[in-house]
Amino acid sequence: MSEPHAPRLYVDSADLDRVGRLLGAGVVHGVTTNPTILERGGRTAAEIPELYARWESEGAREIFFQTWGTTSDELLRNAEGIRALGDRVAVKVPATSAGFAAASALVADGASVLITAVYSVGQALAAAGIGARYIAPYLGRLRDAGVDGETLITRMQAVCADSATDVLAASLRAPEDIVALRLAGIPFFTAAPDVLDALLHDPVSDSSAAEFDAAMARIGA
Repeated sequence: MSEPHAPRLYVDSADLDRVGRLLGAGVVHGVTTNPTILERGGRTAAEIPELYARWESEGAREIFFQTWGTTSDELLRNAEGIRALGDRVAVKVPATSAGFAAASALVADGASVLITAVYSVGQALAAAGIGARYIAPYLGRLRDAGVDGETLITRMQAVCADSATDVLAASLRAPEDIVALRLAGIPFFTAAPDVLDALLHDPVSDSSAAEFDAAMARIGA
């Protein structure tokens, strides 16, 4: 049965410098990737072990890589290489028929599994039924499709109540998205570095800090 969670942020990127900075600051719990993100960051599948080792050394407590294939057997076979990386890895599996079959087998074998690209409450319910640790609905893409993504994601979390499964919301395009979902009870969030940087900063905070520094200089520190 799931328990209430403190909010947790992840960085959704393969930009080594920016990921490393956020990990080094202790701001994010871990790193999420998928094949598109790796490609955008100029990374290849062959570099996955190197990425895992680097992010683990920089303090990531969870690191997500996505398995691939069109059949459950292919998905499982490729997931084995991901699982072998270390005990901080989580396997992302797409929310397809083959993906659910593979995810069920992975969960039964003790893997930490995230079912990704979840777009319906029924898929969320199925993920909870097989004991997946996370589901990742894409808020931005839901909105692009004309769907009230915030309401739908809240319903997904509701059907996962009293299970081992929680929402790790993705495709978050502004800090306000994270805040609104958290107020609706969503526990976990992954976002690009730009969004996380914007979440951490406010111009008034910056000006206040500058005033504090100026005052300290005047009193002789």
